[in-house]
Amino acid sequence: MSGRFFLDTNVFVYTFDSTAPAKQAAALKLVRSALDTRAGIISFQVVQEFLQVALRRFVRPLSSGDAEQYFAKTLRPLLAVQSSPALYGEALRLCDRFQTSWYDAVILAAAIEGECEVLYSEDFQDGQKFGELVVRNPFK
Repeated sequence: MSGRFFLDTNVFVYTFDSTAPAKQAAALKLVRSALDTRAGIISFQVVQEFLQVALRRFVRPLSSGDAEQYFAKTLRPLLAVQSSPALYGEALRLCDRFQTSWYDAVILAAAIEGECEVLYSEDFQDGQKFGELVVRNPFK
């Protein structure tokens, strides 16, 4: 077993959400663990989605400088899965097989490509399995 885990975008968004202190604490703990153990990973899609939310949708959006600093210190060290034709092919197969949305299928494909055992996300059913990958909702 690899011990690797994948963090979905919502984990990073909740690290900034002081209106949900329990979710924020859980998210901060997961991100710290990912960085400290180097067992946590993300994909290009998580970076893109997070930056879109942080720069445009936060109550107090991040400045470009703050976003760049967060990328350098937090996101970049975890970035392990890039866009590729193989990733998109796998996502298409997962989309069809499990009837997921395209964006969810790309997250699943990235977690599988990254050889993760667990995908931390609130966007799937807790305990749901996709082959060897198990989804865990860290905010339950």
